[in-house]
Order: sequence, then C-alpha cells, then structure tokens
Amino acid sequence: MDAMKPVAPPRPTSERESAGELGDDFDPIAPETFTSAHAEYAQMRRTCPVAHSTHWGGFWALFRYEDVAAVLADPELYTTSIQNTVPKFAFTGRRPPLHFDPPEHTAYRRIINRFFSAEKMARLEPLVRKHAIDVMSPLIAQGRCDIAVDYAQKFPAFVFADFFNLPRDLSVVIKQVSAEYVAAIQIVDDVNVKRLSRRLYEIAQSVIDERKKNPIDAEDDLTTALMEGEYEGAPLPVDFILGCVRQLIVTGMVAPSVFIGNMFVHLSQHRDLQERLRAEPAIIPAAVEEYLRLYSPYRGMARTARKDVVFNGRKILAGEPISLVYTSANRDESVFEDGEKFVLNRPNLKRHIAFGGGPHTCPGAPLARIMFCISLEEALARTSGFEVDGEIKMALWAEWGTNSAPLRFQQEAP
Repeated sequence: MDAMKPVAPPRPTSERESAGELGDDFDPIAPETFTSAHAEYAQMRRTCPVAHSTHWGGFWALFRYEDVAAVLADPELYTTSIQNTVPKFAFTGRRPPLHFDPPEHTAYRRIINRFFSAEKMARLEPLVRKHAIDVMSPLIAQGRCDIAVDYAQKFPAFVFADFFNLPRDLSVVIKQVSAEYVAAIQIVDDVNVKRLSRRLYEIAQSVIDERKKNPIDAEDDLTTALMEGEYEGAPLPVDFILGCVRQLIVTGMVAPSVFIGNMFVHLSQHRDLQERLRAEPAIIPAAVEEYLRLYSPYRGMARTARKDVVFNGRKILAGEPISLVYTSANRDESVFEDGEKFVLNRPNLKRHIAFGGGPHTCPGAPLARIMFCISLEEALARTSGFEVDGEIKMALWAEWGTNSAPLRFQQEAP
C-alpha cells in the first residue's frame, strides 16, 4: 500500500507557511487500517482540533463536532459554491444542488426531496430487498466473498436503476465509471478526473435525451421533474439540469459502496452483537443508525468562509478551504459519551451528522437507511455467522470505509 501512496501536486508556498505559521498538522494520505484513522482523529480532537495540511493546495480540517456543526449551520458565512470537497475536483462545471448556496440551491432541493418521501420509499423498498437477495444469496451460498467488492459495489447500481428509471445495464456502467472517477480523485489524477467527469456528463445527457424521446410523468421520474422545474418563475437552466443529473448519478453510488462493508467487519469482530441482531431483527434500524455515527463515510466535505474566521485560536482566512471531518466529529466524546464504542440506542443519536447538516443534508438518507438495513437483515437471516477472512483494504481520503473486506460465511444446516 505504501507504494501506491498518492503524491500531492506541487504548490506555491504562501507567506504564512514561509513564516512558519502553517504546515502539516496531519497527513490525510497516510496508509490506514480499519482502526488507524479513528485513533488519529481522537488524538487530533484532544491536541489539534483545528488542523492544517499542505496537501492538495493547502486546506484546514475541523475534527470536533461543535466546530463542524457550526459551519454546517451557517450557509451565509460558509459557502459551498467555491469548494465543496477536499481535494477540489469540480473542474467541469458547477453542479446543483451541491455546488449552490441557498436560495438558488433550494429550487433543486425542493424537487429532489420529493423523490425521497416516505410514500415513495415504501414503494421502492420491495425492489431494494429483491436486489439485495439477488446479489447476496449466491455469495453466501458459495461460502465466501468480498462483501465490499462483490456486494457493496454492485447492489447500489441495481437500486439506483429503479430509483432513476434507468436500464440496469446503464446503471452498471454508471457505477463502473463513478468508481474510476472516485479512484482518480483520491490519487489526485486530474487528467483522468476530467476525462471521467466528461464521460459522466455524456451519460447524464443521454438520460435527459431519453426522457425527451420517451417521457415519464414528472411525479414518477426525477429527471423529468428537473426538466419541468422552475426558479424565480423561469425554467431551470439547461446546463444546470444537466449538472444536477450528473451530480445525482454519482453521489448515490459512492457512500453505500464504502459504508456497507464497515458494518460487516464490525459484526465479525462482535459476535455477541451479530447474534443479537440475528435473533432480534427489529433492532437492526437502531444498529444501522449507530453504525452511521461510528463509521461515517465522509471526511472531505468542505466549505469556504466568506470572511476570516477563528476556531480554537487559529485564524482561517477568507477563501481558504475547510474540510469538515464527519468521520471524527461523530465520535466526539464531548457530544457522544464513549464515542469510540458501539452503543445501541444512544439517547442523543439523532445528533449525528453522517449525512451532513443544514441545507446540504444528504437528501438520499432515507433510501440509504433502507439499503443498509435490508443488507443486514438479509445477510443475518441467511447465515449463522460470518467472519473476516482476509486483508481489509481501506478507501483513501475523502471517503472512509472498506474497499475490500473478505468474509467467510457459516450457514444453518438445511
């Protein structure tokens, strides 16, 4: 893994760095194990909760919950339109809603939110379960699989096809291209980031063209709803509709792929909890919620302050990118007692920010929860146990989670 360690591109040295004011307080691209990042972040919360790195052109990182939450709650001061991720990779155009601030952002979110209503999720749930069973059953039957590669990187594509009214083969292509795109971002391969982003734009345009050729009711299709949407009495701009579809076809694929394996690894290490969830499937949603807090998959979502700000005595200048490390904030002991431990039914669990917060809270959270719960339900119902059976490989910043998690399954005798 050390041989594959990405190298940050050269960057000019600022006056503040030359004066010794800024440097590298932590290494965002250090090789990691399943536990190493959380151990480091616990130390950062204690000793350097507002940290600076010179990687990727330089950025700040906030590790404590109260600091991250303060930024999320103040979109007027902290904009998402300049840089919404660390490292920055939006080279091919602004894509709503993620790259927009309110009120412009709201026009797109109002449309998107309609498609994650309780009613629509209830209709989609049986299809999600069918896909989970179809993908997982043969993996369990063979006795061994890589739950991250063989399941978590395939299952979301089938769910996405149903949600977005896409042919399954196109959704599989989107998943493949998205995975290559994220991998290029993680090693700061700007040439391939741009190439793959353009490919995703081409795919998004093909979806829009198909809707024009074969319309679907706007109540049943998100692409159509965007095409019929308005902002301040005028139709949404064509370029921004394209950008929005382009944004949506990627974001729905990434987090589930790195998160699902985390739950299985933890359960492999805690057989008592595994057995309890198998015996009491009604408590699986509560377990998933705690897993979202404990293993939050994002640590590079970013904002940019419109004016100079101070956190914990450190001055961040206007225009300097700030990474919001949800992965750390959700284990902050000042908010979540015994934050490094899995605790079922935490009294304040609703405060976690695994899906972000404020106007940019992830709209797909309801569907993600369904996918995660069903994944555990179906795996636990079909096995008497499972355990890690090989090397766990971790995703690189800006995601946190498993890229590879080999498992061996035990099955009940027929």
